[in-house]
Order: sequence, then C-alpha cells, then structure tokens
Amino acid sequence: MKVKVDPDLCIACGACISLAPDVYDWDADGKAQAIEEDVPSDQEEDALDALESCPTEAISQV
Repeated sequence: MKVKVDPDLCIACGACISLAPDVYDWDADGKAQAIEEDVPSDQEEDALDALESCPTEAISQV
C-alpha cells in the first residue's frame, strides 16, 4: 500500500500524524507528508484511518 499527501489540500490539522505517526510527519513547510510512500503492512490500518479522517481529503492511496 502507498499513500501520498497533496500539500495544496493539506491544512496542517495534524489528524493524520496523530492517528499514524509512523506513516505521516510534518514537512519543512508545516504540512503533512508521508514519511515513506510504501506503508509497512503493520501500519496499513492506521494509515487508512488517517486517510479517512482527513478533513480536506488531502491523503490518497496510490
């Protein structure tokens, strides 16, 4: 599974980082980013929870 954060849609609410801190982190501009595109299998559920919780739908599964 791969995920991507669209920085143009991200409002830096931090929901994804709270739900999946091993998958998402802040970038240099203060927006969320996927730490690695390939999500480890043991983190997939958390990554999907974060994707579904994003208020601007900035996270996509690729």
